[in-house]
Amino acid sequence: MPSNIDHALSLAWAASLFIAHLLVALRALTRPNRTPASRLAWIAVIMLVPIVGMFGYFLLGETSIGHARIARLRKTEANMGRPPDVDFRPQAADPKAASLFDLAHSINGFHVTDGNRITLLGDPDAPVTEPRRNSLAAIDTLVGDIEQARESVHIAVYIWLEDDVGCRLASAVATAARRGVQCRVMVDSLGSRAFVDSPTWKQMQAAGVRLHSTLNDISRLRHMAFSRVDLRDHRKIVVIDNRISYCGSQNFASPDFRVKPRFAPWIDLLTRCEGPIARQTQYLFLSGWIPEDGEEDLEHLPARLPIERFEPGCVAQVFETGPTSKGNSMSDMFVACMYAARKELVITTPYFVPDESILRALCAAPRRGVKTTIIFPARNDSWLVDAACHSTYLDLLQSGVSVQEFPLGLLHTKSMTIDGEIALVGSANIDRRSLELNYENNLLIADRQTVAAIRQRQADYLAVCQPVALDAAKAWPFHRRLGQNIVGMMSPVL
Repeated sequence: MPSNIDHALSLAWAASLFIAHLLVALRALTRPNRTPASRLAWIAVIMLVPIVGMFGYFLLGETSIGHARIARLRKTEANMGRPPDVDFRPQAADPKAASLFDLAHSINGFHVTDGNRITLLGDPDAPVTEPRRNSLAAIDTLVGDIEQARESVHIAVYIWLEDDVGCRLASAVATAARRGVQCRVMVDSLGSRAFVDSPTWKQMQAAGVRLHSTLNDISRLRHMAFSRVDLRDHRKIVVIDNRISYCGSQNFASPDFRVKPRFAPWIDLLTRCEGPIARQTQYLFLSGWIPEDGEEDLEHLPARLPIERFEPGCVAQVFETGPTSKGNSMSDMFVACMYAARKELVITTPYFVPDESILRALCAAPRRGVKTTIIFPARNDSWLVDAACHSTYLDLLQSGVSVQEFPLGLLHTKSMTIDGEIALVGSANIDRRSLELNYENNLLIADRQTVAAIRQRQADYLAVCQPVALDAAKAWPFHRRLGQNIVGMMSPVL
């Protein structure tokens, strides 16, 4: 009799496990906004590594930020409407740029605007061998604007460290709050976890700064079956007095980045924007802040104040993507920009784990006669990303893409210039996290003078880069290529 019971229990366990695997596999197959490669990778993990695969899917397979949070977000978006930028739309635009602006419009509903003034920050006298000076000069400008704020300072940032730069910025924000400026700060609960527990955070709160650590509930047990535990708010947004905004890759940390000093300095790009574009950026901040903090009386702010228009002005548009955006929005924008290039395409990104459409668009560019260059840091702080990135080198090099490695630190700049006429900058990397998981904000610019400044910064990087030769990549030992390709193959589930 006991053996029959044991046999029945074993059968029940096997049947339960089979049904569980089947249900999880069906969920992986039917989840919307997932690429075929991602579906295939998850099915392989779930079926080939049975129990571990199921738990892996529970932890990393879904991208929902929670039904309650989504409902609050949609309510805020409905009540705020979009910034009324009708008076600032350009009379005529380059058709190549116009199609990209139309695509950006489909993401957030913003229209392209002119009359903007966009400045690439940094130290014009900094030698190529001292890249950290540009980051520190950009921070000086930002601190100066915060010190001059009269009405509001709004900040959303992924990493805020309690180092010399982080404390200096915190002091400027706290001082502004003490003199009556409405200061609101939203940091990512993972990227800034040490800062949230620091004395500086408490000092800012005591000074009257409204603070919020966002997505801090994603890792809780009740969310695990429906969301990844590592969804993040990766945006870098500053809006001052509803008229000045900042966009780029700069976190609130020293270029020495003391949590990972052996990869330092971190080299970033930051733009200062004035004009109608600042109002769009204000909307992005508030559409994330209000659902988290509940300050519904702020919904009118993006349209409340008159906007200064600059002549001659810069044509630009901001957009934001994330787990609640239309599927593949950031990937679609990267691909569209790559196919828009006719003469030259230059890209910098620290993390390169492309989906199939991006890799194919990039490899097709040289075959269309486009001089294509991509710059990576020579040393990456993530060995997984480094391996996945290197797995693409042969494809890139054999297609005619010039692959360059920057040796003077971790090149954290995310930039793309197209024919010297269009630029895309912001917080998004060309990796799976930025494409599918993180909240990201980018700025699309069509202005020769501004784009020329960004292109010159890229040229400064290239001046010290080391090119990767096709023969050298072909000579990599078998075990190295095997490891890289295994990691690259599994990148859809990373």
